[in-house]
Amino acid sequence: MKRTFSFGLDREPLVIVAGTAFIAATYGLVRLAYGLFLPDIQTDLALDSARAGYISSGSSLVYCLAAVCGFLYGRRYPRALIVVATVTAAGGVWGMAAAGNLIVFGLFAVISSAGAGLASPALVSIVRRNIAADRVDRAQSMVNSGTGPGLVGAGALALVFLPEWRVTWAVIGVVTVIIAVGLLTADRPGSAGRDEQAPTFPVAWVRRHATALTVAILMGAASSAMWTYGRAILVDNGGSSQRGTIIAWIMIGIGGAAVALTAAPLARWSATSAWTLSCSTMTAGIVLVAAAPGRMTVALIGCLLFGWGFTSATSALIVWTSTIDAARSAAGTALLFIALMFGQAVGATALGAIITAVGYGFAFIVAAVASAVSIAVDLLDRTSRRADADERPGSGEPGHEPSAGPAPIERITGELEGRQRR
Repeated sequence: MKRTFSFGLDREPLVIVAGTAFIAATYGLVRLAYGLFLPDIQTDLALDSARAGYISSGSSLVYCLAAVCGFLYGRRYPRALIVVATVTAAGGVWGMAAAGNLIVFGLFAVISSAGAGLASPALVSIVRRNIAADRVDRAQSMVNSGTGPGLVGAGALALVFLPEWRVTWAVIGVVTVIIAVGLLTADRPGSAGRDEQAPTFPVAWVRRHATALTVAILMGAASSAMWTYGRAILVDNGGSSQRGTIIAWIMIGIGGAAVALTAAPLARWSATSAWTLSCSTMTAGIVLVAAAPGRMTVALIGCLLFGWGFTSATSALIVWTSTIDAARSAAGTALLFIALMFGQAVGATALGAIITAVGYGFAFIVAAVASAVSIAVDLLDRTSRRADADERPGSGEPGHEPSAGPAPIERITGELEGRQRR
């Protein structure tokens, strides 16, 4: 009995490490590294900014579809989803590496993003059945915080291999498969799963998310500037070396990972107040990169702010939906992250067209405006609700106002990324 119990405890850190690494691979190395490698891909395949935006939009839409499938089937078939996620992620990047023309490259780039959409919901179930109940929330946070380290890892590989982007994608595919094998080995398929409520989307419940959905779409559109064209604007400006532009990307990952260090003080804020702070920081990061892409110090600070702001804002969305209806927090997270990725799809296409017509600087300012508008929408909504409450004391709908009273957000540290999915 003691030996079996000991083995059970020893397996928990293996699941956590492997799960975190799988999020790092499917998000940081596969899905989000497209923007990191884009300048070199553009040179080799004659890919202009508009068509690069189309590919990024297609990837975001496929992510949305995969996320829906993941939340529908993740509870019952988590291992199957991990396998499919691995096939699409690794197969996608290998196809990109071997692509001889733009059409083939674009097709595999879109396919590769499905891996991230499938990974997060599958890992939710795997963590729940392998980790003790009193440690499962913390484990979920740790696993879902893998995106930041994944971005740093992608930057490290880029420093070693670029401009040979095909070699880099090939290596990433191998790393993803190895991590998946380790995860499936650490998982105990026979473990008894805990009761979970299947994700549902009642109409009235969706309406209560109207403001959160709106700001998520706007923020997603704004963030696509950095995720798709963040390194491209630095390369296009010519003021930074290739090594410097890659380090700037690594700073985004460091900013995302730094969310863990700020979780405690941010826990005293309501979900919507945390959203305002985080999204404002992200906006400042975009503005700094747009204003001085040739000044490396300024660009590095901008990337750091963007990484922290984006990660914190997407994390705040998780707490926001939990404040609205804690019993459906998983479904709410899925809904808001699908909205976020839809926004990225729209933003990548729109900004790509703007870059082709006017240039990077104007496109990034448009992105910053979209991010600022998302902040304004939330502030106006809160102001309107406070006015209604003053006119009709005691008549507020319970749970309808996400910013009413402090909402603990310790869980924002890592519950995002897997689902940012981002």
